[in-house]
Amino acid sequence: MGHGASRLRRLVHEVAKFGAVGGAGVLVNLVVFNLVRHTTDLQVVRASVIATVVAIVFNYVGFRYFTYRDRDKTRRTREMTLFLLFSAIGLVIENGVLYAATYGFGWNTPLQNNVFKFVGIGVATLFRFWSYRSWVFRALPARETPAAGPAPVVQNDPAGPRKARQQVP
Repeated sequence: MGHGASRLRRLVHEVAKFGAVGGAGVLVNLVVFNLVRHTTDLQVVRASVIATVVAIVFNYVGFRYFTYRDRDKTRRTREMTLFLLFSAIGLVIENGVLYAATYGFGWNTPLQNNVFKFVGIGVATLFRFWSYRSWVFRALPARETPAAGPAPVVQNDPAGPRKARQQVP
């Protein structure tokens, strides 16, 4: 199997894991959104922002300890800072869609709120996937493997020339 097929398989695996955590995060987001909307008098976008923040915390735990658990963990402060930065941008994208639908077009029924909340999550997810994998949860450098070639020959051995034993790191 070629290097390209292996790389594609890893990407598909990553997308599946990102999707599993993200799917659970969408459910958390929508459940919290609807709970806040129906139990408080907050406006729709404010309720949505609260739900998004809860989902961001949920997603960080899922991404760090499931999706990207094999990624670099040496600079957690940097990771958290970038995660929060890109999550905040995603929050603006997600809730900007809802804001435009609700206040720009007047689509403000509970069904319309949920539809545009979901659409906003979808648009923001594309940005989040790219930014998280590119900047936040950086891949560790590939390990170098020793070149496969003939083993060195030991000279001046009374038993005659033979191949030296290779040491495994």
